[in-house]
Amino acid sequence: MKKRLFPLLCLVVTGFLLYRLWAGPEETTLPVSEYYAYDRQMPLDDSVRPVTDTTAYDLYYVTYRSVHDRQVTALLSVPVGRERPLPVVLLLHGLGDRKTVDYVEAGNRYFLDAGYAVMRIDICCHGDRKTQEWEFDLTGPNRYRTREMMSQTVFDLRRALDFLATRPEVDTSRIGFFGISLGGIIGTIFCGVDDRVRVPVIVLAGGRMNLMFGKKALSKETRNYLSIIDPINFVQMISPRPLLMINAEHDDIVPPITSRLLYRKARKPKRIIWYDARHHTLPINKAYPAAISWFETWMPPDTKQGN
Repeated sequence: MKKRLFPLLCLVVTGFLLYRLWAGPEETTLPVSEYYAYDRQMPLDDSVRPVTDTTAYDLYYVTYRSVHDRQVTALLSVPVGRERPLPVVLLLHGLGDRKTVDYVEAGNRYFLDAGYAVMRIDICCHGDRKTQEWEFDLTGPNRYRTREMMSQTVFDLRRALDFLATRPEVDTSRIGFFGISLGGIIGTIFCGVDDRVRVPVIVLAGGRMNLMFGKKALSKETRNYLSIIDPINFVQMISPRPLLMINAEHDDIVPPITSRLLYRKARKPKRIIWYDARHHTLPINKAYPAAISWFETWMPPDTKQGN
């Protein structure tokens, strides 16, 4: 009997370990969302400078003060000829890019044409906020600097909402988010901890970041290190707000399995769209209209024309 029981016990233990490797480490018992708490009464010290004034939209260059005394650089686009206050979309770029990169400019145009104001910020250490060159790296010597860059941007996005609350042309009850690649990863955390975002759209992002750590994937050190920057710990906090995910079936940067795990962890209402593409060939001419359709379903713009 004992000889038969031992192999069975080994099989059970092996199965459990394989399951844990697939599912990832247990979520930290710490309230990771509390890490992103901050004093909303801190001064914004914001500045707003007109850049473009056309018959179609107004464009402003914005700076404001974030947590840890960081200055954030942003652009605010406001369509002209529509009744205000307007719904607004926070639009966030990917790794190594900036708020004026081509695919973000394209998104800005799509959302303006659909009747949404758009606010674009530079991710920490990107764009106008870039001060030195260093490699994004979650597993090597720059891992803590990388983690700080990601977590700081969550604070910066929350402060962007504080700034938008001061703008009379914006309806803060209708705030959407569109983040792509690293912007989608950071954005999942942001939308999880801040329910002022009514409708999130997360593009080319995934969860269970521990999978990149190989043999150390299940270690306590890895779990603690990733706790505040792994979207898997935050995505379920988005519910009951509606979540749309947009992904590439052949993504060669963000493994599709991590996107599926993130979607599985999210709660309803939710939807995922897959395109026959790689990471850098995602058809933005389809992704942005899909996002606009999602926004119009859950956060419709006012179609009245202003005076």
